[in-house]
Amino acid sequence: MPPDAPSDADTGGPLEYANSLLGAGSFVVALMLYAGYLYVEAFYSYFHLGTFAVGFDSLEFALRSLRLVTLPVFAALAVLVLIPYAPELMALLGVPERRVRAVRAYGHTLARLHPFLIVAGVVLVPLWHLLRGLNWIAPLCVAAGLLLGQTSAATARSPRRRPTWERAVSLVVAGVFLMWVVALAAGDLGRHDARRTSHRLVNRVAIVVLSTERLSLTGPDVVAEDLGKGLRYRYRYSGLRLLVERDHRYYVLPLGWREDRDATFVIEDDDTVRVELRPGARAEGAATRG
Repeated sequence: MPPDAPSDADTGGPLEYANSLLGAGSFVVALMLYAGYLYVEAFYSYFHLGTFAVGFDSLEFALRSLRLVTLPVFAALAVLVLIPYAPELMALLGVPERRVRAVRAYGHTLARLHPFLIVAGVVLVPLWHLLRGLNWIAPLCVAAGLLLGQTSAATARSPRRRPTWERAVSLVVAGVFLMWVVALAAGDLGRHDARRTSHRLVNRVAIVVLSTERLSLTGPDVVAEDLGKGLRYRYRYSGLRLLVERDHRYYVLPLGWREDRDATFVIEDDDTVRVELRPGARAEGAATRG
């Protein structure tokens, strides 16, 4: 009996490619929203603010996720995309055939060793506290091992053909671990940026608050002045810096603010308050160039 003709699912027809592209696009969008939310949450929680209390939307989460795409990350992603095509690129560049075959053999060997990469990631999980800022390496090893296990080089010598559901489960688990990597990286970057912001408050937009009533704005370097009777806005407060503005609310910090000691003030812009925005101090690099 002649063998059955291959179906579209076996040959990878246009519908399968479209579904794969749609699935990858949906995963990337979800990853951007997730990363953006975790970055914003880590950044503003450092200043004692809740993400949803401030009022960010999905578009802002997606845009904030681009903060993770730094030059080293972009370069690493480019290298990861090009690695599977390294033998073909070397051949186009005129590299001797023996070296091309050696690189291809190294790649196949690495793919076949993917279980050891998964085990390494699992072993690193209990050593979480020792990795500190590099704790994302553990889930990254697991995700990389699972993805390498789906390559043709890894499955070529397998005694059995893996069912579709098994491949799907491996991809889903790899996606979960990739989201874990992004979560750790986004949180670390958000806290790092928050600490840097608190150390450079003087360079942010300066806030002067004029009020008809006395306000409880106290803190290091906050200057409270009574401008005298007869003025509508009698009280003036300076020595403040703008953190963020949302829906006529100004979230401000006093100069010299410290996370473990000082409060973040929320100023409602209404008829009893006038908020003036002024330039902050110039950055040291800009002052030097000037």
